[in-house]
Amino acid sequence: MTEYTTYGTSTHSPSELAQLVTCRLGLVFTERDSYFRGVYYTADHSDGRVQIQPNSIPGDDDEDELYASEHPRSRVLLLTTSLAPALHTGLDSIDGLVRL
Repeated sequence: MTEYTTYGTSTHSPSELAQLVTCRLGLVFTERDSYFRGVYYTADHSDGRVQIQPNSIPGDDDEDELYASEHPRSRVLLLTTSLAPALHTGLDSIDGLVRL
């Protein structure tokens, strides 16, 4: 069964978090720029996908809005779509990254 999980951090920037996840899990991230999400990072792996993005995203009225308003203290979000429990073990070992 596919699991969707959100992690958050206020310790790392999106690019720093992408580097940490690369070192821990060997995932290769691609930087993307989206009108809706701003600059974010995505990596596909054999069991799913990991995306890292700022929680603050461009709003319609030129003011930033929170992507996950229920987690306002998380400056950066890491979103997973995965079948592999081992992925979460690796992510849980990153200091400052919390499963929301």
